[in-house]
Amino acid sequence: MAYRSLNSAQILLTIEKLTHRIEERFPRSGLLSVARELDALARFCVAETEALGRPHWPIRAGIAALMIGLVVLAAMLLLRPITAGTPLAFTTVGDYLQAVESVINEAVFLGIAVWFLGSLEMRAKRRRALAAIHQLRSIAHVVDMHQLTKDPHQLLTEPVDTESSPPRTMTREQLGRYLDYCSEMLSLASKVAALFVQELNDPQVLAAVDEVSGLTNGLSQKIWQKLTILETAVPTT
Repeated sequence: MAYRSLNSAQILLTIEKLTHRIEERFPRSGLLSVARELDALARFCVAETEALGRPHWPIRAGIAALMIGLVVLAAMLLLRPITAGTPLAFTTVGDYLQAVESVINEAVFLGIAVWFLGSLEMRAKRRRALAAIHQLRSIAHVVDMHQLTKDPHQLLTEPVDTESSPPRTMTREQLGRYLDYCSEMLSLASKVAALFVQELNDPQVLAAVDEVSGLTNGLSQKIWQKLTILETAVPTT
């Protein structure tokens, strides 16, 4: 069972080590700030998943009280003829059908109310999960922004820079490490998002996590295309 689910502690440890690796190689880079933000966001998400996996007792107590109140109210309405001293004899078939219809309507109303109240906790947890997953989606785009100008073709030719050209001072090894770090950060963001579906069996949360996974996979593919060019086309110096 230990290898059938993600270990949040190990994910946090991996992100922390990655942040240290980036700090040691690129201490003044913007990527280091993004890594630190990912580390903080991952810790927040882990705390959220742990909270979402626990019962929300105040909501459950309120739901239980409301359900009991609805059951008592329905019982009082159904038993009102007895409490009022009205005889319950059915003189015609129409009276009998009317009574059955009344009971069915009360049962349907009670069932809808119970379903609505019972879903309050899940809806509250879903909102929290989706808000956190949205932040992971955003940080994935931030990581992608940091690798956009890291082009391996700069090492193949002598580029003619303009005033608006980004600085291109990285060596082959530095560029490879930088792109590799970006790919790792994207993968870890996806793994943090996957923690939510381990705690919440909700189709909307699952769809949001799948979306983050698809996004990070697509962005990583672009990075690995650059790494492939770097490995195959750039000679080792």
